[in-house]
Amino acid sequence: MPPEIDWSAPWLAGWRGQALDLAWRGGEALPSVLNVAGVAQTLPVQFVPQTALPEGMAYEQFIFERQQVPTRENLHDFFNGLCWLRFPQAKQQLNRLQGADIDRQGVQQTRGPLRDALTLFDENAALLQAPEPLWQALLARDWQRLCVDLRPLWAQARLALFGHALLEKLVTPYKSITAHVYAVPVPLGLDADAAWDVWLAASLSAEGLRHKPFTPLPVLGVPGWWSANQNAGFYDDVGVFRPRRVPA
Repeated sequence: MPPEIDWSAPWLAGWRGQALDLAWRGGEALPSVLNVAGVAQTLPVQFVPQTALPEGMAYEQFIFERQQVPTRENLHDFFNGLCWLRFPQAKQQLNRLQGADIDRQGVQQTRGPLRDALTLFDENAALLQAPEPLWQALLARDWQRLCVDLRPLWAQARLALFGHALLEKLVTPYKSITAHVYAVPVPLGLDADAAWDVWLAASLSAEGLRHKPFTPLPVLGVPGWWSANQNAGFYDDVGVFRPRRVPA
C-alpha cells in the first residue's frame, strides 16, 4: 500500500478524505470507495477501473464522452477522486475544455498550449483567497515580505490545493514542493467549498488558461504549514524561493 497520509497536515484541512482512505486501505477497490461518496453528492461522473480505458484513447476524451474516470489503485488517483468530490463543477469544466480541444485538434504527440495549461492546472494548481498586500508580494515573488513581514495577514488568507499530483507529493513533504497558484484571486466574500467550486468553474476558459495564468508558491513556506518556516532564514534559500526574473 502507499505511504500513510497524515490527515492532520494543514494542507489537507477541508479535504474530508480520511474515511475514504480507511475504506480503501481496508481492502475496498478505489473506484468503489469513490463512487459511494460520489452517489451521496450526486457527482457528475463515476469512477471505473483503469482497465475500462480503451487502448489508444486519451484519458480526458474518455471522461468527456462517457462521464467515467479511469482510476488506478494509487495515491495519485485517490487524490484525483477527492478533488472530483470537493470541486466537481471545476473538474468537469476542465474536462470539457480538454474534450473540446481534443475534438478540434485531435490527439497529437505533444499537447498544445491549452491542453498543457489544463493539465498543469489539474495536476498542480492552488487557489488563494487573501488580502491584496499578500497578492502583491506573491506576484512580485517578494518572499520575505510575503511570509515574514506580512505573516500576521495570513490569518485572513485561505490557500486550497487543487492539483492532485501536488497533494500526492505532500504525503512525503519536502521543502521545494511548489504549487502553481491560479493568478485570479478567489473573491473575499466566498466561504464554502461549493461557492469556490461554482466561482472557479465559471472562471475557467480556454482563452484565460491558454496563457498559463499561474504564479509559483513553495507551499511549505506558507506560515503555519511547516515548523521550519518560523525561522526567517528559511526563505533565504534561493534554490527554492527564487526571485522574479528581471527582463534583459
